[in-house]
Parts: sequence; C-alpha cells; structure tokens
Amino acid sequence: MPQLQLKDYASSIQLNSKYSPFVDYIENKEEAVNDLLDFLLKEKNDRKIKIPQNYHEKRNLLRGLLTIKEPGILSTNILKKIDALLQIELKEKSVVEVEQLNMLTDLIPNNAFKQSDKFSLWQGDIIQLHADAIVNAANKYLLGCFQPLHDCIDNAIHSASGPQLREDCKTIMSFQNKLEETGSAKITRGYNLPAKYVLHTVGPIVESGAELMNQQKDKLASCYISCLELANQIPEIKSIAFCAISTGVFGFPKKEAASIAVNTVNEWLNVHPNHFEKIIFNVYSEDDYNVYFRTFQQS
Repeated sequence: MPQLQLKDYASSIQLNSKYSPFVDYIENKEEAVNDLLDFLLKEKNDRKIKIPQNYHEKRNLLRGLLTIKEPGILSTNILKKIDALLQIELKEKSVVEVEQLNMLTDLIPNNAFKQSDKFSLWQGDIIQLHADAIVNAANKYLLGCFQPLHDCIDNAIHSASGPQLREDCKTIMSFQNKLEETGSAKITRGYNLPAKYVLHTVGPIVESGAELMNQQKDKLASCYISCLELANQIPEIKSIAFCAISTGVFGFPKKEAASIAVNTVNEWLNVHPNHFEKIIFNVYSEDDYNVYFRTFQQS
C-alpha cells in the first residue's frame, strides 16, 4: 500500500478547520495540573506513582504522563484544562513573530543563494515560532516520542501542542496502515502551538561511526522536498520553519545536513519562485547556528 496522500486524510483530521484553544478556562496553573494529574493517575490505576509537592516536579510528571499516553479521545473538560494550561505557558515563554526575523540578506548580504531574500536563520525554541507551519523531525510511527521528558523536538512539539496532535497522527497512520517512509511527510494542525500547522517528516538514521551514504543524503533532501510540496498544497502556508532534520538522535552529521537543507530548499524555490514568502532555518544551539552560518557563507 502506498503512502497516504493529503486528500486521503485532510478531512478526517479537520485540517482545514481553524482550531481555537480554550484560553480562559483556568486562572491557577497548579490547580489545573493537580486536576489533570488526578485524572491521568486514576486512568492509569498505578498507585506506585506519588504526586510530588513541588510545582515544577508536578508539571514534569504531568508532561511525562501525557507523553506515554496512547492516543484516545479525551473529554472536553480535560482538553479544556490542557489547552488553558498550555496557552498560559505559551504566553510566559512569549511568541516569536516570523515577520520580525531578519532575512539572510541582512545577515550575509553577498551570499551565493538566489533565494536568500526568503531565508532566515533563527536560534531558539521552534515551539515559540508563529510561522504558518513548523517541521517536526518524527519517527516512522509518526505518533510522537513516548519517552517521558526526552530531549527531542518530537517530544517538545507534541508536549506543547497537546494530545490532539497525537490523535490526528494516529488517524493518519490508521488510514495509511503502514509505517511512514523515510523522506516522506504528513501534515496536521498545530493546536496549542503558535504555528497553525505541523509538518511531520521522517529523516534518515546514520549510525554512529558509519560512513555517510549517498542514499541517506538523498533521503534527507527528500524530507525537505516532501515538506515543501505538501505545504504548497495549502495556499495559506506562506512561512515554514525547518528544524535541523536528522541531526539529533538520528545521527546525521551536522555540516552535511545543513548543506543539504539549505541547497535543497534553495533549488526547490528556484524552480518554484512564486511559492512561500519566508523559510526559517531553526536551530537550538549556538554550535548548530554556527554550522548554518558557515553554510550560508559558501561561495
């Protein structure tokens, strides 16, 4: 069975319907966390788990419980509390408007990339970006990371979006009835993220110490192309923020990954010059920023 196409699942996850989070449902974060912990622990029926006294530890426990929770419809009351909590936390972090980000032409005026007037390089947390779409480095199951508090972008995006994101991914994978192929992509709504959409793509895995193969390079390029072509089917997507796909636990060498990312997107836009207004290359660490900066300095 081939990979599922957008037309095959868009209506089932209400992709074209605007999601309006419940923002005024709670005033006290700790009260919401306590209520949600009580619900999830009762559902889990595990008396060994004790609720800590410290709010930070409570919040981490809640995030962990939501991370390991299998897809399943939650009550409106529970979803309201999750939405309100996530919206309060989003305000505390602050939203970054992509229109305010400097363009690459301001950063490196004489760069060699024809489409650089559409490029931005930004260091920070992708879940703060108010882009039309952000890219998630997913795994082949496409359901998010099930490891509590795991430091990966898949976990971060699902945690900040809320459980509806996993539910949508489950719907997509149920229709597809096979694992997501490396280099392909799917799209969902962003729910409690500033971004309206999330593009989920599966990057290639490079084993530690192994030689980088041309096939892996091609698959990584395919991730970027798949995301661009999928987003291009949705007219309202004008800005996309790409994470550094495959460079985390998937082990793709950062220098090569950055070069593939920038050149692939630049070449795609050369062929489709009237598509998209802003492409953000998002990095989290200073080291990653420097890798991309040097890539953009290529002559």
